[in-house]
Amino acid sequence: MFRLERWHRWAIFSVGLGLLATGVLWLLTHYFLKQQGEFGETVHPLEHLSMQVHGAISMFAWFFVGSLLNNHIRRAHNAKRNRATGWLMITLLAWLSASGYGLYYWVTENNHMVWSWFHWMSGILLPALLVWHISAGQRSRP
Repeated sequence: MFRLERWHRWAIFSVGLGLLATGVLWLLTHYFLKQQGEFGETVHPLEHLSMQVHGAISMFAWFFVGSLLNNHIRRAHNAKRNRATGWLMITLLAWLSASGYGLYYWVTENNHMVWSWFHWMSGILLPALLVWHISAGQRSRP
């Protein structure tokens, strides 16, 4: 069986929920909660904080994704179970990591909007892919 232990599921779901919540909070503050300051429109104070917390939680996310490698991913892959959605999960997580890193280090003023859009759209899709992966795994049980 490839089902995760309860503590492992809760840790991964908690980290994922934290990433989703801080990502959505950033989107809301960035696009809808701009403030008027002395010199024009300014950034909402929660925008920067949500990005900092989001980045910090992402470190825990990679710890828990790494903890899946030996038992969950390797064993399920070798058993040829739920490979398609599993590889989609790995690919999307790798893309989110690379695009998050890119937003911090690689982007320029010219392409920041594109990188940002692809990153947050991918992040919003991840919970749906996770639900699909879990349900496909449950259906593939012998």
